[in-house]
Amino acid sequence: MNQDQAEELVKEVLLDIVPDADFTETDAQADLRQELELDSMDFLTLVERLSARAGCRIDEDDYPRMATLAGSAALLAERT
Repeated sequence: MNQDQAEELVKEVLLDIVPDADFTETDAQADLRQELELDSMDFLTLVERLSARAGCRIDEDDYPRMATLAGSAALLAERT
């Protein structure tokens, strides 16, 4: 999976969790929890779904990298 594919996957999963998310206004470096008002359960759901759909393990140590759209996509691109 390349960076663009990974970013699209992250957006797809986020739209499942936050259906009204508008990525045209979201900076790829912005904290997703603040930008999209994700609570801890939403974030955990994001991590679990991305792990399942990408077929890679995402550990708790990876959570800081998952805080942004760009970071999440980069992590997935590296691991797939």
